[in-house]
Amino acid sequence: MTVCAIEPSADPGDGGAPLVGCSITAEGAYAARLARSGGGGGAAWYPERWTLDGPEPYAVPLPGNQPEEPGTEVQPMGDGRVLVHRVAAGRHLFALLYPTGPGTGELPLGAVECPADSTGMRLLPPVPGGERAYALAAGPRATVLWRIAGGAFGPERVAEIPGRCSGGAWLDRTGRMLAVDRETGGRTKAVVVDLERDGEVSPLLQIAPDSDDRLLLADPDSGLVLIGSDAPSPGRERLGWGVLGSTLPVRFPECLRMPDCVVTPFAVQPGQVLTPERCAVALRVDGAFGSWVGVWRPAERQVRHLPAPEGWLTGAGLWTPDGELRLPCSTPRSPCGVARLVAPDTADAGGADRVDGAGGAGGTASAGGTASTDGERPGNPEAATPGEPGDGAGAADTPAAAQPRPVPLQQAPLARLVTK
Repeated sequence: MTVCAIEPSADPGDGGAPLVGCSITAEGAYAARLARSGGGGGAAWYPERWTLDGPEPYAVPLPGNQPEEPGTEVQPMGDGRVLVHRVAAGRHLFALLYPTGPGTGELPLGAVECPADSTGMRLLPPVPGGERAYALAAGPRATVLWRIAGGAFGPERVAEIPGRCSGGAWLDRTGRMLAVDRETGGRTKAVVVDLERDGEVSPLLQIAPDSDDRLLLADPDSGLVLIGSDAPSPGRERLGWGVLGSTLPVRFPECLRMPDCVVTPFAVQPGQVLTPERCAVALRVDGAFGSWVGVWRPAERQVRHLPAPEGWLTGAGLWTPDGELRLPCSTPRSPCGVARLVAPDTADAGGADRVDGAGGAGGTASAGGTASTDGERPGNPEAATPGEPGDGAGAADTPAAAQPRPVPLQQAPLARLVTK
C-alpha cells in the first residue's frame, strides 16, 4: 500500500466532522477511524480499529472514559494499537489505545504545547513498519517535526524545517526519507527530510522557478510519484507523474485533466519495482454530483471511472501487489466492510473491472486504453544525479546497505507538447 500525502481540511479541535474518514497502516493490516454511536443529540464519537489482513474484516471499538471531539486524529500502529491525538486547552495530547477484554486500555505518551502563532499540529501518514509515528507543527516561519511514538521518552523534537510545511509522504520502506511540501517566499516546493541525518533538508521538486510543485503520492517500490503543479498551466494545478531517479520528464496527461472536478490520488499498486508505468493508481474524483473512484496507469491514456461503493470511507483504500483495490466501507447493514475492485493488467485490453465485497457496489467499467499516454507536456527532461543535500552532483556517500537518497526532479522547460 501507498499512503497519500493529505492536507487536512482543518486542525484537530476545530469541531465539525472528523478530518480523515480512515487511516490505514502502510502494510495494510490495520485501519482506524472515528466512529459514531447513537443519533441526534446523544451521538458520540469514539475510536475504532479495523483488522484488514484476516479472512474477513472486523472492527474493535475503543471508547475512552469520555467521548472524543470530532477533530481528534486517530492512526493505527503496526502492532494493532491505535494512536490518538487530542487537543485540550491549547495542548496536544497523545496516547495509545488497545483492547482489554470488554474495555479499552490507554497508555499516555505525553503532550506538546505549540506556540500561539502556530497553525496547528497534525499526524503524518503511517510510517512503514508501524513502529513509529510523527507529527508536524507548522509555524509562520518554520515547521517542527515531532516523533510521537517509537521513541524512548514520549514526544521528541526531531527537526526544525525552515518554512511552513504541509502534506507528507514516505519515500522508502525504512521510514527514513520523508517528503513534505514547503512554502517559502510565496512558493511551495516539495523537499526531502532525512531522518537519519538530523532532519537534513534537500530539494525534491523544482519543475520551474515560479511554479508551485507539491508531492501528492509516492510509491517506495517503483519510485512512482504523483505530483500537483501549475508549471504547465500557470495559476491552475495539474496532476502529473514521474519516477524518482529517472531521466524521463515529469508528465501531465490530458486524461487526468477533468474540468469541474477535483482529482486526488490516494493509493498506488505496490511491488512493481521495475515497471512503474504499470502501477495501478486509485483516484478520488469529486464533482458536482458527488465522489467516485477512478483507476489509471501511467502506461494508459484514459481513466476508468467507477461508482463509489456504498458507505465508502471516502478517500481511503489500498492496493494489493496483484492489483486488487480494497476500499473500506461502513453501512448500517455492514458496519465494517471492504469493497474489492480488480483492475486488469494493461495487456488485458479486453477485460473489465469488478467491484464486489461487503459494503461494495457491483458494476463494470470498460478496460479500454493502450499502453501509451498522449497530450502530455514535459515537466522535467532530466533529473540530477544523487548527491549530498543541496548539491546537484556526485554520488551519495552512504553504506551499500543504506537506503539511497532520492534523486531530485530538477527544473526543466515546458516548451513543447509531447505525444507518446
